[in-house]
Amino acid sequence: MSDSRTLLAAAAAALGLILSGCALSDPGPGQGGSVQQPVAFGHVHGLGINPADDRLYVASHLGVFQQTEGGFERIADRWQDTMAFTVTGDDTFLASGHPDMRETDKPIHLGLIETTDGAQTWKGLSLEGEADFHALEPAGDRLYGYDSRNGALKVTPDHETWSDVVRMGVIDLAVNPEHPDDLLITDEQLRLQRLSGRSTVRPVPGAPPLAFIDWPEPDLLVGVGADGTVRQSRNGGISWVTLPSVGGAPQALNVTPKIWHVATERGVLASEDHGRTWSPVPGQPGTSGS
Repeated sequence: MSDSRTLLAAAAAALGLILSGCALSDPGPGQGGSVQQPVAFGHVHGLGINPADDRLYVASHLGVFQQTEGGFERIADRWQDTMAFTVTGDDTFLASGHPDMRETDKPIHLGLIETTDGAQTWKGLSLEGEADFHALEPAGDRLYGYDSRNGALKVTPDHETWSDVVRMGVIDLAVNPEHPDDLLITDEQLRLQRLSGRSTVRPVPGAPPLAFIDWPEPDLLVGVGADGTVRQSRNGGISWVTLPSVGGAPQALNVTPKIWHVATERGVLASEDHGRTWSPVPGQPGTSGS
């Protein structure tokens, strides 16, 4: 097999892991079997820095974890499968997912949920029992979400009423922090696309294949390919620079001007030099950073 075919095969296998991440189940309370964590958090669905305490929060198939001085702690002993996780303010996060199996009064699909106390408690905002969001992205006074149940990118102006924008398979979303109308999308073919108008998406010319993207500043757009290759654009996706790989298929990405985090099957990695070097976040069970 040629080098190019080998790379394509590896990327396809990695993409399969990304898209089937929810199937990587570990039994939690009420699910039967003993609780085991062969990796730090199970499959990671989202990462974020809480501005209330500047700590890293990890949303995973096994709950939401908070970084502490001694390592990571599962918040409120809650095993909620927390997906499409995004930080919107001090102790305030939006998410979707599936309930802790001990919560028998909850539907299997939580719809859009919110916490205002750092994931201690959650409340339903909309589409409970209906939507299973795998990506959420605030954009000014709107919120975009990809609902895996009906395969549609949706938008809401108030966190309650939703309308479909376009039907397509979505991995991740990122919005230009200066222009909330400028929404980027990575699709299931690893293509970077831009929402044009109200319901049209167009490929970004010359963009590399990307799975996860984040856009924290107008001149800082970061993406990670299915094989772990990290890319950076300083001009909104017109041109890209290749950075060192994180060494495995990504599960989530969070970028701030000070620190970048990527979750992979090897655990959560951090870079404090804009992606030039990566190291395991300390305190993770099951990693060399423990």
